[in-house]
Amino acid sequence: MFVLIVGAGRVGSALAKSALASGREVSVLDEDPLSHERLDAGQSQTWEDSGGQFTVGTALETDALIQAGIDRADVFIASTAGDNTNLVIAQIAQRRFGIERVIVRVMDPARASWYGEQGLHTISPTKHAIEMFEAALEEPVEAA
Repeated sequence: MFVLIVGAGRVGSALAKSALASGREVSVLDEDPLSHERLDAGQSQTWEDSGGQFTVGTALETDALIQAGIDRADVFIASTAGDNTNLVIAQIAQRRFGIERVIVRVMDPARASWYGEQGLHTISPTKHAIEMFEAALEEPVEAA
């Protein structure tokens, strides 16, 4: 299984390392060349020596996506810091390149729900945080 992850921040790089360690073929695309350091951090060998691919480029540019391997991706993950970028590139992956498994991080819970209804697999850290806080509010307080 070939996985293309756009965004090598804390989430994207951790996910890339995990996917590679579990035997998947992984390519990461990020516009910041220094983000590559997150992929190497804590590893016994470099990202590339481990079998990973890293491409520097802007995900909104089709050439960068192609260079990163979108045309053969089985799974596409949009995990940049920006909702707008994630949603646009996720739709490009789904509609233009025909990738069936497209997973996109969306901070805005309302937008995540709407785009989920449109066929994107959305993950909203904000929604999960709200749910966790609500659950914590319901937990009984133990007397000291």
